[in-house]
Amino acid sequence: MQKNQKGVWKSGKGKGRHTPKGRQLDDQAQTEVQSLLGDAPIKRDMLIEYLHLIQDEYGHLSAPHIRALAEELRISQAEVYEVASFYAHFDVVREGETPPPALTIRVCDSLSCELAGAQQLKNALEDGLDASKVRVVRAPCMGRCDTAPVLEIGHNHIDNATPEKAAKAIETNDAHAHIPEYQALSDYLKSGGYQTLKQLQTSGDWEAVQQSMLDAGLRGLGGAGFPSGKKWGFVRANPGPRYLAVNGDEGEPGTFKDRFYLERTPHLFLEGMLIAAWAVEAEKAFIYMRDEYPAVLEILRAEIRALEADGIVPKGFIDLRRGAGAYICGEESAMIESIEGKRGEPRHRPPFVAQVGIFGQPTLVHNVETLLWVARISREGPACLNSVEKNGRTGLRSYSVSGRVKNPGVHLLPAGSTIDDIIEASGGMLDGHIFKAYQPGGPSSGLLPASMNDIPLDFDTLQPHGTFIGSAAVVILSDQDSAKDAALNMLRFFEDESCGQCTPCRVGCEKAVKLMSKEKWDTGLLEELSETMVDASICGLGQAAPNPIRLTIKHFADEI
Repeated sequence: MQKNQKGVWKSGKGKGRHTPKGRQLDDQAQTEVQSLLGDAPIKRDMLIEYLHLIQDEYGHLSAPHIRALAEELRISQAEVYEVASFYAHFDVVREGETPPPALTIRVCDSLSCELAGAQQLKNALEDGLDASKVRVVRAPCMGRCDTAPVLEIGHNHIDNATPEKAAKAIETNDAHAHIPEYQALSDYLKSGGYQTLKQLQTSGDWEAVQQSMLDAGLRGLGGAGFPSGKKWGFVRANPGPRYLAVNGDEGEPGTFKDRFYLERTPHLFLEGMLIAAWAVEAEKAFIYMRDEYPAVLEILRAEIRALEADGIVPKGFIDLRRGAGAYICGEESAMIESIEGKRGEPRHRPPFVAQVGIFGQPTLVHNVETLLWVARISREGPACLNSVEKNGRTGLRSYSVSGRVKNPGVHLLPAGSTIDDIIEASGGMLDGHIFKAYQPGGPSSGLLPASMNDIPLDFDTLQPHGTFIGSAAVVILSDQDSAKDAALNMLRFFEDESCGQCTPCRVGCEKAVKLMSKEKWDTGLLEELSETMVDASICGLGQAAPNPIRLTIKHFADEI
């Protein structure tokens, strides 16, 4: 190059780029996000909690806020967006899009609420409210099936909902969670609470406690029914650090037993959790609680602070995490993905979570009700559970009962109880209704006819009939209900809630809904579709989704 020749960088006539490519960081949005995050250390696994902070404060997730949050976490905007867009309770708003109204009404459309007129309620609300001020959307089960139909205004649940009740709540700006009366720490301590935990921490033998659980016959009460004590041994067999995760994502439509107990005796659950954490030498306990339970979340926040102030647990040992509206996170590995701040997609197994769980470490996963029994068995001995026997079955079950009965609710009954026993405990059928069919364990269990009324509703008793007890979510149908419509309601739920990771479930649920919406079902094609979903789906959602199809074809052929 000659001395007087200009260099290539000096001779270019381009305008030059003053900023990096892509969406620019908005100073105001960054300041707002930093203010919400506070001074605590920023952690990637807290992404969903951070998204909740923004959604709660501004009513949606704007593009500038997503950009600012990505900057604070030092991750890509795409990573934040893919997590935010996975969960139903986050409203992502791009540039140029209109944010949702300040107030959202969610109307539950699960089977129990549909039987109680949820669709008519939703139509009446949409006709009577200004859509620019109030958004009315359908929502999956809110865990209040005993008071159907149910809607949620902000975080305020309205039981036995009517348009008039909704209008009054809007008029008075009543959009907060209503906290029921419950047993707080002081009252629990007066009744001997946490004495068992302290004794075990001082001089307890974890294997002796484990044997008590096995002797009591305690099994996982979230649906799988795996012997609880055996889990402890599996987790302890792996080198630490170990964690405990509580699956409080009670999303199976028709199920509300965990909410029922947590809104009354939260410390019985918390003591059981701490005993289980002690048994496996967990370094931390995570509670994953569904966002549809705002009152429970408030109760747990308050009582965890009380435990820390009283010195019963070290500060930070219990980490309460808030779900964001994803049924799939009830699957234990999907829940763990969500705890890690990711999309709640089930993992391929093996390895199982007892080996590779939260942050790749051995993790003990228990259901809320299971831990209530851990506390009781530790305190009272195995007889509190195994001394009850009926129809050759041992133990007790908490049945969440809804539908066409006079007294829906949680009924603690012998594990050998039949559907007739459960209806009797629920005050009998509603006047003018004749028992026709029942759902024994949520939509995953399908429908059985009233003629099958002598089967004990317990673990392992329903499998020969092509179904299972699951979470014991019992919904009663009468002669005024359509089994065909009920089955379609269940498949629409699965279609909405499939995470979409595997094709058999994602496409299978969609195709099933289309086939089931026809006046006459193509039973051959539906069975072929069901077989593919059962054989090829990754997790229990796709594997169990065909149960309503198959059982309706088998027992209610006259309707299809």
